[in-house]
Amino acid sequence: MSVRNTARRLTALVTAAGLTLALLMPAGPAFADAGFRQWVAGFRSTAVAGGVSGAVYDQSMRGIEPDPVVLEKARTQPEFTAPAWDYFDNRVHDQAVANGQAMARKWKPWLDRIEARFGVDRNILLAIWSMESNYGETLKRDDIMRNVIRSLATLAYGDPKRSKYARTQLIAALKILQTGDIDESHLMGSWAGAMGQTQFIPTSYQRYAVDMDGNGRRDIWNSIPDALATSANLLKRNGWQAGKTWGYEVTIPAGKLPGGAKTIAQWQALGVVRANGKPFRNLTDKATLKVPDGRGGPAFLMIRNFSVIKAYNNADKYALAVGLLADEIAGGTGLVQDWQRPFTKLSFEERQELQKRLSEHGYYDGKFDGKIGDGSKAAIMAYQAKVGLTQDGYPSLEVLKWLRKR
Repeated sequence: MSVRNTARRLTALVTAAGLTLALLMPAGPAFADAGFRQWVAGFRSTAVAGGVSGAVYDQSMRGIEPDPVVLEKARTQPEFTAPAWDYFDNRVHDQAVANGQAMARKWKPWLDRIEARFGVDRNILLAIWSMESNYGETLKRDDIMRNVIRSLATLAYGDPKRSKYARTQLIAALKILQTGDIDESHLMGSWAGAMGQTQFIPTSYQRYAVDMDGNGRRDIWNSIPDALATSANLLKRNGWQAGKTWGYEVTIPAGKLPGGAKTIAQWQALGVVRANGKPFRNLTDKATLKVPDGRGGPAFLMIRNFSVIKAYNNADKYALAVGLLADEIAGGTGLVQDWQRPFTKLSFEERQELQKRLSEHGYYDGKFDGKIGDGSKAAIMAYQAKVGLTQDGYPSLEVLKWLRKR
């Protein structure tokens, strides 16, 4: 064999060995996405021009890598895709109401002060707290909470649809670190950068955050008074009308009704009445009729405060869930006309039992949290296929009865 051929063979062996070693080595900062590293370096000047100190930027972005989970989460928006009964069953239920009432008692002195200062119904604030973080329980879950700086940098670099949003929010988040309200290790939030007990995006935090407990920091992560007051401030500054409701469940007459906003008195003249038989509070309020589940489901007259709640999340389902949950926390009895649910509804405890029994049968490996997400639905369908039931994935009393038999 010639010297040249021997050299070629040695080179090939070394290259192969090097490739094998590289494949076996764990990924780390040295192997991070080169494009992302370049983006981080290039965005520094933009952040500094936006008011972020170079030292804060360098410290916060040191060793940062893209978060693949963030891009996966960005693909879903349940407020716009889930059927009515599915969306509301996961958010307005007996456990959320009981927890809200317990929190109302626990935080009453602070709620008294917040309500007096901002004029926002305490039950609305409690409902938002439930919707956003399950009264703070979500903040304890490592599988949900993510580093806000990393999440927003990932979106800014890797999600063209949200890039502009994420860049703006990233600069705002870096400014939060700069003010010292929270340190980087505790700056945790959702995949989209929403933060704290009541889930504020960084720019909204800058605009509305309140130091309600007077300790010199606007801490919506650890201070319940600060978090609830911040939500109240947002609602007040977006036009919340003190002393008024968000809307009413109503019964509508047969036949076509005109659209658009009308006074309650005008709707009443058209045959629209409250579903619980009580009188409307103010006949001069302007209201819009909504039937989110079609004519066979519940109908609602929405007044100004309903639109104000949408300043938090611009989805009708979200605002309606907040309103309905708030009414039940306040002692209301819930809907008169239920959603057009194609099965017999389970209580929150029964939904947890359903998940537990599916787990015992080997179909479900998630948390027994009573929330029926994709994992629970897939488990239900697998069990339904096994026992010969229609594979609809519904968390129904019928499925639970089958599970109890076996």
